[in-house]
Amino acid sequence: MSLVADHNPAPHGLLLRRLLRSPSAAIGGAIVLFVLLLALFAPLIAPYDPNLQETADRLAAPTAIHWLGTDAFGRDILSRLIFGARPTLLLVLFVVLLMAPIGISIGLLAGYFGGIAERGLMRVTDIVMSFPRLLLAFAFVSIMGPGLINGALALALTSWPAYARQARVETAALRQSDYLAAAEMVGIKGFRLLWGHILPLVLPSAVIRLALDLSGIILAAAGLGFLGLGVRPPTAEWGSMVAEGTQVIFDQWWIAATPGLAILVTSFGFNLLADGLRDLMDPRHD
Repeated sequence: MSLVADHNPAPHGLLLRRLLRSPSAAIGGAIVLFVLLLALFAPLIAPYDPNLQETADRLAAPTAIHWLGTDAFGRDILSRLIFGARPTLLLVLFVVLLMAPIGISIGLLAGYFGGIAERGLMRVTDIVMSFPRLLLAFAFVSIMGPGLINGALALALTSWPAYARQARVETAALRQSDYLAAAEMVGIKGFRLLWGHILPLVLPSAVIRLALDLSGIILAAAGLGFLGLGVRPPTAEWGSMVAEGTQVIFDQWWIAATPGLAILVTSFGFNLLADGLRDLMDPRHD
């Protein structure tokens, strides 16, 4: 019995141990967890109201009272930096929940049914991919108006084609496999076969791609905020904070530097986590 226990550890325990053995996954996971905790407990952690304006202290340098100084409206930068993690992570969450399911579903349908369905779905995918993603997202937000939901929709509607093409290629290859032939022989066909047997085999590579894309989504979200197409003021958001800081960057450089550093560190953390997940989930890295 001890031999069985030693050779069959709990899946979650094995995953955690493998995760901790990967330096990039451990460091990236720690950074992402830290940012998540900041966002969740922002009202308890932030020393000031992020929207409180003290005009007498505007553009103040970092001091013991305001650790990262104040902006042009006298608002505490540290508090706004902490609260700014919320819209950024929420936008990333909305994009992930929309982008990956749309792309994977289209790829599964195209790869499984083939023929006219595949040609039609892939031509739509190619059309969307032919446009620069950020420019297309900016155009969508300009039409729909600024806001968190609109920004997430714009990024999701321009980011799904890569997932569709990857899922289509993998599904088409699986369609000819003995594994699916055996499943069909016992009566498993159609959408039951598609969602119950093909989807679980396609998901690992999609999760890896998704993890690698998260840092790009954060940068795109910051770009929307920088151009004034993200959340509406006075809500704290890292991209809009960088935009505000660029107006006084030569005299009060820290106003733009601190949210820029937050974007850099968060993107770096997601990149490290994605690299570790690739090592864990890709059998070629075992």
